[in-house]
Amino acid sequence: MSGRVTHEMEIGSGPSSRRHPQPSSHIHKVERPPQQNLLTEFQTVIKETFFHEEPLKAFRGQKSHTRFFLVLQAIFPILEWARSYNLEKFRGDLIAGLTIASLCVPQDIAYAKLANLDPQYGLYSSFVPPLIYAFMGSSRDIAIGPVAVVSLLIGTMAQNEIDPQKNALAYRRLVFTATFFAGVTQFALGFFRLGFLIDFLSHAAIVGFMAGAAITIGLQQLKGLLGITNFTKKTDIISVMHSVFGSVHHGWNWQTIVIGLSFLAFLLLTKYIAKKYPKLFWVSAIAPLTSVIVATFCVYITHADKEGVAIVKYIKKGINPSSAHEIYWTGDLLLKGFKIGVVAGLIALTEAIAIARTFAAVKDYNVDGNKEMVAMGTMNIVGSMTSCYVATGSFSRSAVNFMAGCNTAVANIVMSCVVLLTLELITPLFKYTPNAVLASIIIAAVFPLVDIPAAILLWKIDKFDFLACMGAFFGVVFKSVEIGLLIAVAISFAKILLQVTRPRTAVLGNLPGTHVYRNVEQYSTAKTVSGILIIRVDSAIYFSNSNYIKERILRWLSNEEEVLKINSGPRIKYLVVEMSPVTDIDTSGIHSFEELHKTLQNRDVKLVLANPGAIVTEKLHASEFTKKIGEDMIFLTVADAIEMLSPRIKELP
Repeated sequence: MSGRVTHEMEIGSGPSSRRHPQPSSHIHKVERPPQQNLLTEFQTVIKETFFHEEPLKAFRGQKSHTRFFLVLQAIFPILEWARSYNLEKFRGDLIAGLTIASLCVPQDIAYAKLANLDPQYGLYSSFVPPLIYAFMGSSRDIAIGPVAVVSLLIGTMAQNEIDPQKNALAYRRLVFTATFFAGVTQFALGFFRLGFLIDFLSHAAIVGFMAGAAITIGLQQLKGLLGITNFTKKTDIISVMHSVFGSVHHGWNWQTIVIGLSFLAFLLLTKYIAKKYPKLFWVSAIAPLTSVIVATFCVYITHADKEGVAIVKYIKKGINPSSAHEIYWTGDLLLKGFKIGVVAGLIALTEAIAIARTFAAVKDYNVDGNKEMVAMGTMNIVGSMTSCYVATGSFSRSAVNFMAGCNTAVANIVMSCVVLLTLELITPLFKYTPNAVLASIIIAAVFPLVDIPAAILLWKIDKFDFLACMGAFFGVVFKSVEIGLLIAVAISFAKILLQVTRPRTAVLGNLPGTHVYRNVEQYSTAKTVSGILIIRVDSAIYFSNSNYIKERILRWLSNEEEVLKINSGPRIKYLVVEMSPVTDIDTSGIHSFEELHKTLQNRDVKLVLANPGAIVTEKLHASEFTKKIGEDMIFLTVADAIEMLSPRIKELP
């Protein structure tokens, strides 16, 4: 809206202005904004959609060699913060890196089994991807590696296509193909600045999906926790429970149960201690590795593996071998890998961005969402060619990283170096590690994902959000991870469509002693104005909701007229539409207003608009709708409209 202010008296050159009292000097005309040509308007829309943070601002006015360095710095943020890096910061990163390494090594072995891969692939995925992220990522606190939810998603979707037991090579190739396309998806979203698309998966849906996935992951670990050999490949709770209790007499191993439950209790106890006494966070961080060491030693000296206790047996020694030749580049499995990769990539990205933003808010620095996507995509593309599966930010490790005092992404480099040493030197020592302790590590890790307080808060705030949460949760638990995810997305879109197609409207009244007009249902003291109905539209007006808004306004008018008829009150002579919340209007919306204007004319009611924004004002002028209702029927505020219209009501029949 133009910054100039013109008095209403300036438009009072017609006959109507001579018939009515002159307005007070504070009533102003709604001016038409400066006109832009189509190219400028299009450029503005593109800029606000994809380049709202002005990524090229730093390059303006710089010399060519400076611009080249800034380009490198934009691609590799490490070049920016490395200049101020010092020994004190390294001390914090070293401690944090060693701490998360002690947590990630046993988790990686366990998560690889969750993805139906050999244990070393989990370690591979905590070696290469974190190194790449350290150079390209913008978050200082996020810790990179495999996570439980994505591991389950990959394992579930991939085994539906290929049996990992019967054809391990083909299954592994499919996982690498999926990882490649997960990286391509993430990279493309960041490169083309389409990161806003992941926001369509609502927080409520994510809460439900994560909780359902946590329950599913925990149920899957009953195989290792109870020592069951023949276990269902399905993930729904009914199939899993049937498999568990169907094996109670001949499939359970009591030694395995003792090991699993003992260490699960130990891990949960350390988590409780860390939560109650934050300074003791390291107790929970080293608990998984401690559990692995103690359990492995106990199995080795007691020969429990000969009594039916399942052990890891073998972890291949050495760093990541190349896997570029194993990716499917053609055929039906290419399409299947693409489907799995897109889904896994989006879930991994959603989790990582949420984690990065959470810790950035605590430390008060900015995380560039598009840079994060490019970094995640690059690390997974490279990872797919170096025997890794989908890696992302881990909340548990990132929390430990944060609590341990990390300063930069160097903590990820330290963690990678420890994983490298583990692959080169220590992997043979994991031979006697019981599967039961790995199962207990996974259960303890996913336990916090069941966020009951968040679900309760959703119920209190928004019942539709709670429905989305529960829909995703029950979809995962009772059907599958893919179905739960599909339900989560469907309900999220349904909410958007419902809010767009059925926006709120409200009748406004005057707060006594003020020029303020508010919702009469919210404010009991707000009084409607005699002969005038004021309605606020709380949404942009598009083709999807324009007819509904028109019908809702007419329904408000009919209801008010019925009440006035019963109470023998004066009829409605003006209908004022408060348009300050209306951010935009399209041709369908203007057409609906034209129809509304005609309907009101037939009822002998005049249409009045108050406080239209710049974009809306421009479109109303372009369509010549302002001429149809008269420019003297458009006001800057509702108060201005009432002050002008109230004296006229007595003159109307």
